[in-house]
Amino acid sequence: MSGPDISVVICVYTEDRWEDILAAVASVRTQSYPALETLLVVDHNPALLDRLVKEYKEVGEVRVCANAGPRGLSAGRNTGIAASRGEVIAFLDDDAVAERDWLRHFAAAYDDPRVMAVGGRTVPIWASGRRPAWFPEEFDWVVGCTYKGIPSGLVRVRNVLGGNASFRRSAFDAAGGFATGIGRDGDKRPLGCEETELCIRLSRARPDAVLLIDDRAVIHHRVPG
Repeated sequence: MSGPDISVVICVYTEDRWEDILAAVASVRTQSYPALETLLVVDHNPALLDRLVKEYKEVGEVRVCANAGPRGLSAGRNTGIAASRGEVIAFLDDDAVAERDWLRHFAAAYDDPRVMAVGGRTVPIWASGRRPAWFPEEFDWVVGCTYKGIPSGLVRVRNVLGGNASFRRSAFDAAGGFATGIGRDGDKRPLGCEETELCIRLSRARPDAVLLIDDRAVIHHRVPG
């Protein structure tokens, strides 16, 4: 199958999400466009690291490693970038599952050499079983999901959303990695936007860069009560 080799990075930090982590990995392993590898980056949690190493010790395409930087999502992602081998690095949240053609749609967009990043559509899975009546779709970005107002189809954007995104490796060569001074740190503030800052920095470093969202690249993201 032609196209770039894609490494998938899933950053994890708590055993409370054990079943979600297993489901996320399983969704990557059944992609119609196979991932080169899946990297589970564990954020300063030795017990979870040991448990995941045992879980995947006989699964060659899944590798488990410890966050080599300061605590937090940004450093975890940077660890995954450094450890990965793919031409493209995709990121999936640890409490999300990807639809079968997720990576296929990402790969197709990189046929254009100007494309430096591709994101997808993130659909909420509400813990309550349905959307709260008081929560409008325009605010879905608050819970890490695609919000009403993003154009449909394959569209050019300022920034992708980090829980469902991919970058060409050369994008990090040009702009550097995720800033560790921002981004999630477990349940502590600050609460994100590290991918927004990276995309802005990338566009400044590479004014010719094209950043896209393809709403066919779908993941389903759990939204707790």
